[in-house]
Amino acid sequence: MGFALENAAPVSTVDFRVVYYSARCLLTHHDPYNEGELAETYRLQGGETSRDTTGLHRMETEYIYFPTAFPFTVLFALFPWGPAHILWLGFTAASLILGAILMWDIASVYAPTVSGLLVGLTLANCELFFILGNPAGIAIGLGVIAVWCFVRERWVTVGVLCMAISLMLKPHDSALVWLCLVLAERVYRKRALQTVLVLLVVSVASILWVTHVAPNWASEFEANLVQNSAHGYLSDPGPKSSAGHGIGMIISLQTVISVFRDNPRVYNPIAYAIVGALILVWMVKTARSQISSTTIWFALAPISALSMLPLYHRLYDAKILMLAIPACAMLWLRGGMIAWVSLFLNVAAILLTGGFAWAIFFRILSHITLRETPNLPIVLTVLQVFPVPLTLLAFGSFYLHIYVKGKWRLQDESESARESRLDTDQAGR
Repeated sequence: MGFALENAAPVSTVDFRVVYYSARCLLTHHDPYNEGELAETYRLQGGETSRDTTGLHRMETEYIYFPTAFPFTVLFALFPWGPAHILWLGFTAASLILGAILMWDIASVYAPTVSGLLVGLTLANCELFFILGNPAGIAIGLGVIAVWCFVRERWVTVGVLCMAISLMLKPHDSALVWLCLVLAERVYRKRALQTVLVLLVVSVASILWVTHVAPNWASEFEANLVQNSAHGYLSDPGPKSSAGHGIGMIISLQTVISVFRDNPRVYNPIAYAIVGALILVWMVKTARSQISSTTIWFALAPISALSMLPLYHRLYDAKILMLAIPACAMLWLRGGMIAWVSLFLNVAAILLTGGFAWAIFFRILSHITLRETPNLPIVLTVLQVFPVPLTLLAFGSFYLHIYVKGKWRLQDESESARESRLDTDQAGR
């Protein structure tokens, strides 16, 4: 379905076009952070299309990824556009599907049907990755694969490389997952430090390369970020954003607060304070706990949602919620009201962070004639903006409460017995 939608889109994989032609620009010894030089690369290498709008052209010529992304993206830029974008979408699909299967591998020991339902719903709502080709698909898929490798203690080298690539591409998607490993005990901290070592080696080489080609990249990068998040522009979380709402909406908590006061000096500190307090509680709990192969999933569940809220994230970034599926399966086995609440929040978060549900909503809205009232624009904004951030906040708060209070423990056996059974099951497989 994703490939079909990608072919039907007016401009194919617009987000991949950004990283692809930026890498091509660097390969030809031009500055990818300079809007003029990047626009020239588009023109000379056939990147411009007849369907490009002024806004799309401007977005694609303002490169806002760290230089650390280039060691991965240049591998695709070595190919012509046609094969490159097929390889990119294929790699995206493979990493997401494999990550989902590995989460089911963990969760199916507790609740195979429920975990299968959640995995299926997650994959069914990944269509935006194929329409847009955003690097988040690969970053999230590889990050999830890495966590499985570390918990299972299998293919550890592959896991280290996967986590390093995830941090190189989209650090704000996987950084708090990495922090969870650092705060944890046992072998997880060792794996996190190994990841940092790989990341530093590759990143230093990449930054030196970019600095050699584009000495002013740092100031240009900062200018691009400022411009991209300016009032009314693409990454503005406020009501006036030109691309912050719609199927690819921004989902940070700032979008909710800005409805009441559209001023970054107001909504940013409030969002940081609310989510920062929850993350601080999570950090203290994780640092003081003895993290096991069971507990780790209850440490990851709240942070997978909370990491989406304080900083810029869009709808597709929330696929990191796959990391919460094992925790939901364990609670389902535990039973009771807490199991149903967990399932409801997981299903709600998966559906609301998928493109299909919002495409249907906007389609219905376009066919409804609404009576014009002074409050109608605010009502429509609330219906569109509030559901995702508030659901993620409820999701993260719920799992944080479970994690801190220790309410995840199964009633029929101790954690040590459960881990022993999991080890036996793993050996059997």
